[in-house]
Amino acid sequence: MYLNILDEVERAEIKESRQPGDVNLMVVSKTFAAKDIEPVLQQGARIFGENRVQEAQTKWPDLKAIYADVELHLIGPLQSNKTAEAVALFDAIHTIDRKKIADYVAKEQQKQGRELDLFIQVNIGDEAQKAGISLAELDEFCHYCRHQKGLNIVGLMCIPPAQHDAAPYFALLQKRAKTFGLKGLSMGMSADFKTAIRLGATHIRVGSAIFGQRG
Repeated sequence: MYLNILDEVERAEIKESRQPGDVNLMVVSKTFAAKDIEPVLQQGARIFGENRVQEAQTKWPDLKAIYADVELHLIGPLQSNKTAEAVALFDAIHTIDRKKIADYVAKEQQKQGRELDLFIQVNIGDEAQKAGISLAELDEFCHYCRHQKGLNIVGLMCIPPAQHDAAPYFALLQKRAKTFGLKGLSMGMSADFKTAIRLGATHIRVGSAIFGQRG
């Protein structure tokens, strides 16, 4: 299914007058074992998203030893006590959402001599149960991350409210990213990635459409 989704992405790029390769198709491999991931790697997939640091540690070091050009992205919440492991293993983190995490990542990157691509997670629907910085606090937080902590903030990430039309939320995230001069937009999943591409997504997170439903 990976190649089918890749074809859909490429057709959506053409339809929306996006440049070829503008959109990074991230394969969400959380809960899937290395044996399930390897066929997708063999089809050419090289960008993968994982939700939990501990789970990623059980499968990706061995896979990356074989497929050295894989990019591994953390798309789930980062706990401060897992920061060292996350900075060592991942190439990008999409869930920078509070000053404590920004502080820990900045300190650990300096210690390890690494610089990851980082996205600020925005609570775009202002939902109490969801992680992410609020829109009201985004300006100040973005300035803190970039100018006080020196973090390589490349974009914004969001997960729109369920059972709502995603388009207005994607459009809002795109607008806010432009105000900061950020090109990265991590938004869109299996059900709405074409809408996300229309509204400027640079990273779409697709799992079930590639692997099927998780058990």
